[in-house]
Amino acid sequence: MSGGETETLDLRGLKCPLPALIARRHLDRARPGGSIVVLADDPMAPIDIPHMCANEGFEVIAVERIGSQARMTLRRPAVDPQPRG
Repeated sequence: MSGGETETLDLRGLKCPLPALIARRHLDRARPGGSIVVLADDPMAPIDIPHMCANEGFEVIAVERIGSQARMTLRRPAVDPQPRG
């Protein structure tokens, strides 16, 4: 990702825990302040992904449910609260 781009991850068809694991990997690699949009149809994703964000220090900007699918906007903080590793 570069500049102000927001990466979209289409994780529809994947089941728990893969959507949360893949989202975490992309957020770990994002630049500080960078955001991603996750599309998922696993019914647990709108629960698991925000929970992962809370545990890892990422921000949940929005969670939208559209029928059986979810669209989640997530952001890596501009300044990491604690070192990762």
